[in-house]
Amino acid sequence: MKNSISNFSEIAPLKKVLVHRPGDEFLNLTPNTLERLLFDDIPYLKVAQEEHDAYANALRAEGVEVVYITDLAAEAIEAGGAKVRKEFIHQFIREAGVTSPKIEKHCFDFLNSIKNTRDLVRKCIAGIDISELKKLGKVSGFYATRDTGKMIIDPIPNILFQRDPMATIGHAATLHKMWAVTRTRESIFAEYVFKYHPFYDDVKLYYDRTEPYSIEGGDIQVLSKEVVAIGISQRTEPDAIANFARSLFKDRNNTFKYVLAIDIPDERSFMHLDTVMTQVDVDKFAVQDAIMDISTIYEITQGHGGEIEIVEIHQSLQKVLEKYLHLNKVELIKCGNGKRIDAEREQWSDGVNLLCIRPGVVIAYDRNFVTNQTLRRHGIKVIEIPSSELSRGRGGSHCMSMALVREED
Repeated sequence: MKNSISNFSEIAPLKKVLVHRPGDEFLNLTPNTLERLLFDDIPYLKVAQEEHDAYANALRAEGVEVVYITDLAAEAIEAGGAKVRKEFIHQFIREAGVTSPKIEKHCFDFLNSIKNTRDLVRKCIAGIDISELKKLGKVSGFYATRDTGKMIIDPIPNILFQRDPMATIGHAATLHKMWAVTRTRESIFAEYVFKYHPFYDDVKLYYDRTEPYSIEGGDIQVLSKEVVAIGISQRTEPDAIANFARSLFKDRNNTFKYVLAIDIPDERSFMHLDTVMTQVDVDKFAVQDAIMDISTIYEITQGHGGEIEIVEIHQSLQKVLEKYLHLNKVELIKCGNGKRIDAEREQWSDGVNLLCIRPGVVIAYDRNFVTNQTLRRHGIKVIEIPSSELSRGRGGSHCMSMALVREED
């Protein structure tokens, strides 16, 4: 085992993190496609890239190695050789919903003609317009006369949020079946990393994207070497959590004893657990008011005969966190300082969706100034990053990251 993955905490010093710098996929967003592509607005790409670079530089300034999914996927495809490259392109086109054999061939020829593998990966993420095939003389018949603004393959703008397509848990990972059809292709890139990248090809998977139930990484938080919390949400199904727990407990090398399934509101603004709760210090969590009223939390443990046991916990979120993290007291720091208007406004721009880079130090959007001030009053160091465009995607610093390595202590 290379131990290329090591993640036993939400707050232990972050050493290596996976992100995606936004690219031309933002240019292929239009008002008519926003709803289907799960975006609320069209970010200005130039500024979004500047903001993301500021985010990456803030991480580097704190000693964190920043790696990009486009680089890892390209390295994996190159390591696999010509056969894997063709396999990747065919799979990507098929999962993009291209059904016409003729158009599938045109798309394959177009993508395969891109010699630089990183450019190939970026183009897959950006999507393919009919006009790009027309320029190469690749379309005829009905398609030759159709609107040049028609996308043959949709862009994947939500890949900005690397928290969702996969998750790292201990020395293993989960590869996700995404809830929305438009996001299913996001986990293809991590699939090839875990199959073919020489540094990650031996990583054990506790969940695979071919399973029937949806699960997304924004709902998964590794709270300690014993506890994994998972949100039962709009995008993570209870059966997925059960299957994950079975797989987790079958691994004799794993240290985890408990999976805590936390029921959260089934609403767009509370789409994942990390939009309503993230850990910011050993004994502190940033939370949205809504999660404090949750009455349904389940403890999942290893039962007899390889089956799992699920028991409802009749305690408040605060008491549950204190019990399972072995703490005398846990502070729940409210979004917007608990004031309704401030909380609703800053929840919309992910006020409590925070990436902790070491205990008591987080990265946050500068626009959430009320929540940031509240965190500081509770002893948290807040590193602010610009956010006018990145926040349009409805995801914060936690959503945009996937921890690959944290210190185990």
